[in-house]
Amino acid sequence: MQHLNKTKEFGRTASQRKALWRTMLGSLIMSERIETTEAKAKELKNQIDRIINKAKKHPKEGAQKLAVRRDIKKDIPMAAVEKMMGEFLKRFEGRQSGYTRVIKLAPRKSDNARLAIIEFV
Repeated sequence: MQHLNKTKEFGRTASQRKALWRTMLGSLIMSERIETTEAKAKELKNQIDRIINKAKKHPKEGAQKLAVRRDIKKDIPMAAVEKMMGEFLKRFEGRQSGYTRVIKLAPRKSDNARLAIIEFV
């Protein structure tokens, strides 16, 4: 049963899942649009919203800003942190949530997996 399990495992160990999300989050931030399976896109949407909200709560400068950067750096690569702390915070300052959209695509021919595109609004 799936009681109290908040995330899907995707057939991976915890360290493999962490690496998967770190690379996918970094790719999404750097390219602003990626194509993946529908289940991964839906899970990625939750994680990117959490990270952007965490970044938006920081003050404009000072030691607390550096602490937020260190906290976010655990989840995404450093190049993506720099882009997020600059460009994305300005773009999403008027929004409370809903920073990304998931667009469903036709199934993949090889294994019939349901595909989706996740992109920033």
